[in-house]
Amino acid sequence: MGLAKTVAVLSIIALLLAACATQPLQSVPDAPGFWHGLLHGILAPFALIASLFTDVRIYAVPNSGWWYDLGFFIGIAGASGSGVTYARR
Repeated sequence: MGLAKTVAVLSIIALLLAACATQPLQSVPDAPGFWHGLLHGILAPFALIASLFTDVRIYAVPNSGWWYDLGFFIGIAGASGSGVTYARR
């Protein structure tokens, strides 16, 4: 096999093995929920910059799951202007 085929096969195997990885469920009584996710999403660009210099995490683990993810997504979308740009004519 050539080098390109070997790299491709190893990459596919690595991706298949990584797809099996899961995060263990932890029951935390006061896990961050929707509002914390929203706040973390809004602050994510600043947290990304801070994470280069300190031990700051952008995403809270463990969190309350789907509600945290929804709040985080809305916060990111709102902080980035929803990816929509308006042009004046």
